[in-house]
Amino acid sequence: MSINLAAAAGNPGLNVSIFVGVVAITLFIVYRVSSRNTTTADYYAAGGAFSGMQNGIALSGDYLSAASFLGIAGAIAIYGYDGFLFSIGFLVAWLVPLLLVAERFRNTGRFTMGDVVSFRMRQRPVRAAAANATLVISFFYMLAQMAGAGGLVALLLDVHTKGGQALVICVVGAIMVLYVLVGGMKGTTWVQIVKAVLLLVCVSLMSVFLLGKFGFDLGSLLGRAADKNALSNLVLEPGARYGKTETTKLDFVSLSLALVLGAAALPHVLMRFYTVPNAYQARRSVVWAIWAMVFFYLSTLVIGYGASALVGSDAIVNAPGGENSAVPLLAFHIGGTVLLGLVSAIAFTTILAVVAGLTLTASASFAHDVYANVLKRGNPEPGSEIKVARLTAIVIGCLAVGGGILATGQNVAFLVALAFALAASANLPAIIYTLFWRRFNTTGTLWSIYGGLASCLVLILFSPVVSGAPTSIIPGIDFALFPLSNPGLVSIPLSFALGIAGTFVGERKGTGKDDPDRDDEMEVRSVTGLGSD
Repeated sequence: MSINLAAAAGNPGLNVSIFVGVVAITLFIVYRVSSRNTTTADYYAAGGAFSGMQNGIALSGDYLSAASFLGIAGAIAIYGYDGFLFSIGFLVAWLVPLLLVAERFRNTGRFTMGDVVSFRMRQRPVRAAAANATLVISFFYMLAQMAGAGGLVALLLDVHTKGGQALVICVVGAIMVLYVLVGGMKGTTWVQIVKAVLLLVCVSLMSVFLLGKFGFDLGSLLGRAADKNALSNLVLEPGARYGKTETTKLDFVSLSLALVLGAAALPHVLMRFYTVPNAYQARRSVVWAIWAMVFFYLSTLVIGYGASALVGSDAIVNAPGGENSAVPLLAFHIGGTVLLGLVSAIAFTTILAVVAGLTLTASASFAHDVYANVLKRGNPEPGSEIKVARLTAIVIGCLAVGGGILATGQNVAFLVALAFALAASANLPAIIYTLFWRRFNTTGTLWSIYGGLASCLVLILFSPVVSGAPTSIIPGIDFALFPLSNPGLVSIPLSFALGIAGTFVGERKGTGKDDPDRDDEMEVRSVTGLGSD
């Protein structure tokens, strides 16, 4: 049975009412908890006042974005097994921050990635490089969230015009900036906690209902999904999306590399390690986040195949929003207008909370690294840093809205994978070398960050993501010179190599402006936590 797309929007008035109610409640929470945002530490890192459990749930809320809730479920509904590979990559990625990054990162910095990578380097050029990378990565991540918002609202309100979707994306952007301006990190964290709980409850109830509908027989559910999918039994085995040619197989390797290595270098994830009082709680945060995400991603497997089984792949592909509409269409099928409104409100809260976290991270990086430490040389006027951060949040919000309008219609999980590739290329090598390699210097840091960032951006620009394919952002033009849709296979190793090359080309510690005494201080501090508070 297919769903009438005109009816799938259910009752737009009810949908909007539920959404407005959820937004009003979360804004009230933000206002209540943010009254003590008096210092820079309060605004950027919530004063380090959250426990490992609280921060872990918030961390999962920050990470489980529209890509996870809408994009991955949609990819599973259309491509089956190959769509679930996104979930595996997103989840396995957390071993890197758990084992290598979380504790040392928390002990070394205060607010941003720039604090860590510049700790024993020349401050001004390295902080500027870290801020530039943070802004670009955050922008790409925001594209995915805004594209998800456009597709979701198009389905909810039965909006089929680009102008209508653009208007809704503008509204989402305005609310997102309001979260950041009012709440800072403390308010954003509580929104993430509320959103994570709502999201986990939602996916668990939908999963139990779907399994119950098929007699708690997963095989029966999978069989029905294959029957209702245009790819038939191919959705139950590898290769439906990434096994057709040698190029697509290589693209999958590139995608996997980006997903597994990117999570540990995402700026908004790294910033969350500063909202806890010590390194032990930072590691505990990651453990809590991993278990929340294990539960969530297993649920997306059931929901994705359930959408294919009950809605059908053709109805999903042809709906406003395409693959991203799988979860809302499934909600309407099993629970009617009320469930559609609730699921959509949770999806909206997911988008708003994640984008608010990204905006806060990007604005903090600019204000703290560029304004306070580069332009003002570490001596900004009292209160000016937070003012600059808030102004930057408004600018970033406007840019995110514009980018989201351009990216409307793209699968949000796929867009997020590009942000992961950028993070793994620009940030991860510099972070790993800074934490574990004493010989690493300023030249190596700059080569690694700028080289990884530039190579990744150039490869994306000349990839099928931008042009040369029907699903490209600019479908009518073909200047795709790079065959892979994800550049991680090339840009990530290149960035690691540039970090090594730059280190040996640059001056040795003690012969230039790098301070060799800071190497010893950082090693002790990163391992023991002495001096981190």
